[in-house]
Amino acid sequence: MLKLENIHKTFDDFNIQNVNLSVDEGDYYVILGKSGTGKTLILEMIAGLLLPDKGQIWLNKKDITNAKVKDRNVGLVFQDYAIFPHKSVFKNIAYPVKGKKQLKERVSSLAKQTGVEHLLHRFPSTLSGGEVQRTVLARTLAAEPKVLLLDEPLTSLDVQFKKELQGLLRELNRQGKTIVHVTHDYEEALSLANKVAVMHEGKVVQQGKVNEVFRNPANKFIADFVGIRNFFNARVLSSSNSTHKVARINDKVSVAFLNQTVNGEECIITIDARHVILSPHKLDSTALNNYKGEVLDVIPSVNGLEVIIDIGVEIAAIITSASYQRFQLDKGKEVWVSFKASAVKVGGIS
Repeated sequence: MLKLENIHKTFDDFNIQNVNLSVDEGDYYVILGKSGTGKTLILEMIAGLLLPDKGQIWLNKKDITNAKVKDRNVGLVFQDYAIFPHKSVFKNIAYPVKGKKQLKERVSSLAKQTGVEHLLHRFPSTLSGGEVQRTVLARTLAAEPKVLLLDEPLTSLDVQFKKELQGLLRELNRQGKTIVHVTHDYEEALSLANKVAVMHEGKVVQQGKVNEVFRNPANKFIADFVGIRNFFNARVLSSSNSTHKVARINDKVSVAFLNQTVNGEECIITIDARHVILSPHKLDSTALNNYKGEVLDVIPSVNGLEVIIDIGVEIAAIITSASYQRFQLDKGKEVWVSFKASAVKVGGIS
């Protein structure tokens, strides 16, 4: 449906380089990356506000690379909302509606769909951030775009409005609307997208289905960005065991993992920090991976406390506050670390 092929754009101090994206009809496609990586610039090129120096943009097999903004049939919702302050909610939504015969019915339908039907008489200055965002969304939908482009739509909203707007966006997508959404928040991508592209310094460094990218990050930058703390380059050792294999991290720590096909000796290992178990004593368990280590740091996180332990390499575990208090896991404390072979995910080097 929407394709970007070999897109390049040069600025004074920044370059978009060789961006290729493919968005199918009905996708909720999130472009994910830190601020300043070029995400919004990609949206602006799709919308026609910027023209690429090189490459092509296709929509429904039509080349729109150099088409005028009004001829592209895409709708862009800006991060700063871009609402008409002197127009009521009704008139904001009505602005792009074609044909005035059924104007009232069309506006009412869009207002109901986006949850602002009770605000039609109000002006933007009297609305909350979430209400303004819904109004702008309704106005953009009024133009009947083939693709809805969203630039950080949830960034400035409080928790309640963010949750409500996420629900609305999911419903729009379920109804068939194709959405391309830019954000720096990987939790937004997890809750909304079916596909994701991760950008870094003007390049797409990994893309695919959300679970594929988040469970198998291609490099340490992506692993760090999507919240995977235990990411290691390793070497697979030969093993005759039929149930598991062994990999060596930095020639220091051996890790058992369930037998699976690995292309070559070099591999990437990720271990979910939530599956790493800590104990003041060695556990009597079936876990194949057991190590004595030293606590290096304890860091508050949204899921509890992140404990960093030196077992020859640094590994992170997520624990509850109660566990922290019970085990007294202060910096310098000796602790046992264990995790099952099934918690170890192995992939090829990219």
